[in-house]
Amino acid sequence: MTRPKQRPLTLRDVSEACGVSEMTVSRVLRNRGDVSVATRDKVLQAAKSLGYVPNQIAGSLASQRVNLVAVVIPSLSNMVFPEVLTGINEVFEETPLQPVVGVTDYMPEKEERVLYEMLSWRPSGVIIAGLEHSDATRAMLKNAAIPVVEIMDTDGTPVDSVVGISHRRAGRQMAAAILKQGYQHIGFMGTKMPLDHRARKRFEGFTEALAKAGVEIEDREFYSGGSALAKGREMTAAMLKRSPDLDFLYYSNDMIGAGGLLHLLDQGIDVPGQIGLAGFNGVELLDGLPRQLATMDACRKEIGTLAAKIILERSALPEDAEPDSSGHITLKPKITFGDTLRRYRRG
Repeated sequence: MTRPKQRPLTLRDVSEACGVSEMTVSRVLRNRGDVSVATRDKVLQAAKSLGYVPNQIAGSLASQRVNLVAVVIPSLSNMVFPEVLTGINEVFEETPLQPVVGVTDYMPEKEERVLYEMLSWRPSGVIIAGLEHSDATRAMLKNAAIPVVEIMDTDGTPVDSVVGISHRRAGRQMAAAILKQGYQHIGFMGTKMPLDHRARKRFEGFTEALAKAGVEIEDREFYSGGSALAKGREMTAAMLKRSPDLDFLYYSNDMIGAGGLLHLLDQGIDVPGQIGLAGFNGVELLDGLPRQLATMDACRKEIGTLAAKIILERSALPEDAEPDSSGHITLKPKITFGDTLRRYRRG
């Protein structure tokens, strides 16, 4: 079901919500004039609850949008997001729209600040990673009265449109492939997950599928910060020292998986005969490894392309028009077996 276009929130909405004059609301939000602490707190709380963002565009432009699209992502160092940005940029290249990128470092409070500043310039649309946001961020997105596309993940309820993959399904698919090859003693390595919701959902899908087959993860380890390649080496060495009987290692991303592969090859361990490996993301940079790591493509560039097309289509609609499509798109990634996950062969 599509969400109808909304009008932007105004000073009057905030004024009515907190019971003070529009002039007082304006003074508080512009940090001008003498306003009591109690009144200031009341206004700021009402504005935050509503998702109201002041308009930074002055004078004759105040009722218009600028040809900018806010793109809010958690990281630029993560190899996933440059490919998403490539897809977005290619769509907008021959149009008046220009993407402007904000980075949140996987921190909900930083996401609030970044989105607040971006919306204050009245962009023509928002593309934002993930479905999990603070209440304040969701309120801003719902009441921005512009097209919003949440990307990368479809396991949840979007504010408006969504383009991504089901990470829980991806985890289940990888578990099924591993079990089909006969592996039973499985270890897992990944990033710390309280704020990496997509990795958490893959892990949940993975463990759910294993449990249905009567298999449990026998060892697990999580990391944060530092070189993922080096961490993959370190964690793999530590895990196999603790649990030498493991016959498969599943990594939450390809970079730590590549580190694990390099460690195993250095140790002369037979991959995939003695130990199988798999990662996630389908990072092309790793194609030059001595063995091709089994992985799953996250459809990164396609996600960026489709999200930008939704923004382009909807930003061109008249204010009272309804979009033709729902804007809910779930892509289906495929497993690449590479050289580290044996293919099933009937005897």
